[in-house]
Amino acid sequence: MTAYWIGVASREHVQRGVASGFCQLCHGNAATLRRLKPGDRIVYYSPRIGMRRGEPVQAFTAIGEIAEGDSERVDIGDGFVPYRRCVIFYRSSAAAIQPLLPVLSFTRRLTNWGLVFRRGAFSMDRADYETIAHAMGVGPRR
Repeated sequence: MTAYWIGVASREHVQRGVASGFCQLCHGNAATLRRLKPGDRIVYYSPRIGMRRGEPVQAFTAIGEIAEGDSERVDIGDGFVPYRRCVIFYRSSAAAIQPLLPVLSFTRRLTNWGLVFRRGAFSMDRADYETIAHAMGVGPRR
C-alpha cells in the first residue's frame, strides 16, 4: 500500500537532493527513513531558502517516488554521516502553501500552521498528496 509523506528542508537542500536523486529527512535520521518504502510518495516543503537563514519560501518544492533499495549512509564531511534514500523526482513546479492552507487536512484548522512542519517529516493522506501534486503540476500516478 502506498504511503504519502512530507519532508521539510530548505530549498537549497531540496535542490541538492533533486539534483542527486535522494531524500534525507530529519538531518539524516535512519529511523525516519526506514518508514519509507519503495513506491511511497514524498513531497518536500521548504520554509526558507537556506537552513535557518535566507528569505522565506513557504512552498512545496519537490515531489517524487521512493525508489527500490535501502537507506545508505553518506559521509559528507566534518563528521556528518547522514542516511539517505534514492528518490525518482517528478518534473514539477513549486507550489506556494498559502492557497492550500484551507484545504489540506493537516493545516486547515490551524492558526499556527507552521508548527506542523517542525516535525521534519510526517505522513499525510492520499487526498492531501493529490491536492499538492496537482498544485505542483503533477498528474495522477498509479
